[in-house]
Amino acid sequence: MPSHAIPSPLLRARPPAPSAAAAAATGRRAPSRVVAALGGGGPAGRGMEQQQQLAGDGSRSPVKEKPLVSTIGKSTNILWHNCPIGQSERQNLLGQKGCVIWITGLSGSGKSTLACALSRELHCSGHLTYVLDGDNLRHGLNRDLSFKAEDRAENIRRVGEVAKLFADAGIICIASLISPYRRDRDACRVLLPESRFIEVFMDLPLEICEARDPKGLYKLARSGKIKGFTGIDDPYESPVNSEIVIKMVDGECPSPKAMAQHVLCYLEENGYLQA
Repeated sequence: MPSHAIPSPLLRARPPAPSAAAAAATGRRAPSRVVAALGGGGPAGRGMEQQQQLAGDGSRSPVKEKPLVSTIGKSTNILWHNCPIGQSERQNLLGQKGCVIWITGLSGSGKSTLACALSRELHCSGHLTYVLDGDNLRHGLNRDLSFKAEDRAENIRRVGEVAKLFADAGIICIASLISPYRRDRDACRVLLPESRFIEVFMDLPLEICEARDPKGLYKLARSGKIKGFTGIDDPYESPVNSEIVIKMVDGECPSPKAMAQHVLCYLEENGYLQA
C-alpha cells in the first residue's frame, strides 16, 4: 500500500450525522461538521484549525512563513534544520557525556599512544569513543593540506568541527594532533560549550621526543630535508591552562596505561562517564 493511502477502515461509509432535532430528541449533541471533517475535537483537531489562516481574498489556503536563511562564510541561503532527537537523548542512550579530549604535543611525545590506550580503556568499560589521529586524517579529510602555517590552521579547524559533531552525537572523541599554535586550539575549545573540550598536554622535553623519533622525522628535519618541522624550525606554543598535563616522573615517561588512567580519573571525577 502506498504510504499516502487511506487505511481501509476509514474507507467504510459513515452513517449520516443526526439532525439537530434528532439529537435533541435523544439528548445527544449534534457533531460539528468541522470536527467530523478533522477526525475529532481533541488537541490535534484544534491545532489543524488554528493552522488554517484566512487569506485576504477569503480563501482557505494556509499562510506559510518564509524560512529564515543565513549566510555563513562563503555559503549563502542556508537554513539550520533542527531534529527532535538532540544531544541529551543521544547521551542518555549511550550513558555518557559527549566531549572532545584534545591531545597536543611535539612529534614523538606519545599522543597517538595515549589516544589508543585511552580508547581501549574506555571501550573495555563500556564507553563509545572515536579517535581522530592527525596523520590518519591527512590520508583523507585533510589530504589537500600542506604543513604551511595557513594549512596547519585549516587542518585544525576542520578537525575541530568534526570533533564537535562527534561530541554532539554523545561520543567521547579523542583528537590526537601536534596542533602547535595556541590560537587554533583555543578556536576549537570555543566550539565546545559547557567545558566539553578537555585539553591534554604531552609535556615531554624536545630531547626525549627527538631521541624517540619514531618516524625518523627529526633526523630529516636536522639534515634540512624537511622544512617547517615543529620544534626544529617551526615553533610549538605550549598550552597555558590545559585540563590535564602529562609529565615525566622521576626522569621516566609514564606508561601508556598510567597515562590513560590519569585521563580516566579526570573523566570520572567530572561526570563524563555517565549521562
